[in-house]
Amino acid sequence: MGFNVTCSPGREAAAAFMRVTPLLPALVIYMDPVNLAIQLPPFPGGDQVLAKFCRELAREAGKLAAEIDPDGEPAPPEDATPEPILMRDEFGDSGAGN
Repeated sequence: MGFNVTCSPGREAAAAFMRVTPLLPALVIYMDPVNLAIQLPPFPGGDQVLAKFCRELAREAGKLAAEIDPDGEPAPPEDATPEPILMRDEFGDSGAGN
């Protein structure tokens, strides 16, 4: 089944992981007002196909978000390792051992 859809998210748009049944996981996209469910393909290896698609969707959605709202990106984690502090030796000893 093939079809093309073009729509824009409404103010209440959201996405969620859910289980239609205990054995049928799905990604549900609530576009406000249109809803779309992406379900596990009904063939052997369908779980791997859906997993690959979801990873690609997440990666590409992240790129789009960064492009249209770069200020919304989280800052990189700060390095918690303190920098070594150089202290002046009051006695002028260089520590060279002479």
